[in-house]
Amino acid sequence: MMDRRHDEEENMVALYEASWNGCVSTLTTLIQRDARILDRVSLTSFSETPLHLSALHGHLEFSRVLINKKPTLAKEVDSLGRTPLHLASAEGHTEIVKALLQANKNICSAVDQYERIPLHLASMRGHIEIIKELVIARQESIRVNLNGDSVLHLCLRYNHLDALKLLVESANGDELFLKSKDHDGNSILHLAVMLKQMKAIKYLLSIPEIKREANAMNMIGYTSLDILEACNACPRDYKCFEIQNILKEASVKRSTELNSSIPLAPSGIGIDGAQRAQSRFRRWWGCICLSLGKYWKHQENWKEETCGTLMVVATVMATMAFQAGISPPGGVWQQDTSNCTKGYNFAQDNICEAGTAVLSYSNPNGYLWFLIFDSTSFFASLCVILLVVIGFPLRGKLFIWLLTSTMTISVTSMTFTYAFAVALVTPDHIFKRFYLEAFILIYIWYGVLLIAGVIHIIRLLYWIVKKVINIIRLLYWTVKELCTFIRKSTRGPAEDPANF
Repeated sequence: MMDRRHDEEENMVALYEASWNGCVSTLTTLIQRDARILDRVSLTSFSETPLHLSALHGHLEFSRVLINKKPTLAKEVDSLGRTPLHLASAEGHTEIVKALLQANKNICSAVDQYERIPLHLASMRGHIEIIKELVIARQESIRVNLNGDSVLHLCLRYNHLDALKLLVESANGDELFLKSKDHDGNSILHLAVMLKQMKAIKYLLSIPEIKREANAMNMIGYTSLDILEACNACPRDYKCFEIQNILKEASVKRSTELNSSIPLAPSGIGIDGAQRAQSRFRRWWGCICLSLGKYWKHQENWKEETCGTLMVVATVMATMAFQAGISPPGGVWQQDTSNCTKGYNFAQDNICEAGTAVLSYSNPNGYLWFLIFDSTSFFASLCVILLVVIGFPLRGKLFIWLLTSTMTISVTSMTFTYAFAVALVTPDHIFKRFYLEAFILIYIWYGVLLIAGVIHIIRLLYWIVKKVINIIRLLYWTVKELCTFIRKSTRGPAEDPANF
């Protein structure tokens, strides 16, 4: 009994080795020696069947023998839910695909662990002949989406224009299929513009069904022309201008132009006041969305642009604060003097010491505020300089945000330092004449500071929300994969996924 089990294990190992090498003679010998060897494949601990291996490596004759001897191997799945047709489609083995489809056409609809059918893999790799065979075998498979992307979107994402043309021709003018959108509401024309695939754009605009919908908007209200200007604003190379000309020649407009081009009917006819208000709202909303899109595109390069200027700005601010600290407004006493008049409240024994600030005796409260703001600006700048000098990593956006906030505090403190210095050295009769202008300038500065603070906070909240969304998506897919694994591991024989 033990010898028989040992012989069966050796035969199974030899079968898998023959599958890897595509040795048909070894397969024939093994079947002659043990007629039930292919029936015991499902009892092994291997995650793939011999047909998976032969289909993956393109061993046509070996695969044909396996299919003829045991056709049910064509619908077996591996540990990732892939059938042999998935592997042959991805690797471009056309003849093996034909043999598998002759055995069972239903496997065209089999999905793997990542929700991909064989047509998805063939489209992602651009295997034209295999796409033809799969579409002929199961026409409706072209309408199966992958995570919101249609098979047309996949061809564009992986830059396979010939595969895209074949699938468009296979659609036979099906407008619903040609106008399909991804999870962000982007049509295939949106995606082609986003990826700057000029040949694909020209081809898509030559299709009447797509050209009629060329001004369609995605979920954030962008047309394909908006996408070009928002996503490819930097750098503006020659290809961008060429694509822009192609879109404009096809009468593609911006969303703001579409909203503003709605004609108003004469009074009493057509749209009423509520509709006009809605039109104005859509026009303003389109402008806001377009502006925000360009702004957030700029934010992707904000970190790199900020890193290069932090050191320079911090150095300049530290130099200004240092100079103001050692050369205070009003100067210093050149020698000890006892001529301290009224108002020098802190002069010890009525003596003003040499080297000390004159205004620290005559206006101690004002000088104290000057010193506080100057010191704040100086030490905030020094902190930034020190962190940069010691080589602290500047890759994190949050760290750059903190450094920028520190420099904002430094600049603000230097502004107040200037204000108190001017107030300390300016006579009252001059200051009263300058009061209105100073009042206006101060409140202008408050307004600019408020705007900068709001933008800075929005930028932080945007990153936080983006991180939270990414974490939620990661958790979602982790839970989904875990549930899929648990479901597969607990599935009974009657629920075997191989039974399509």
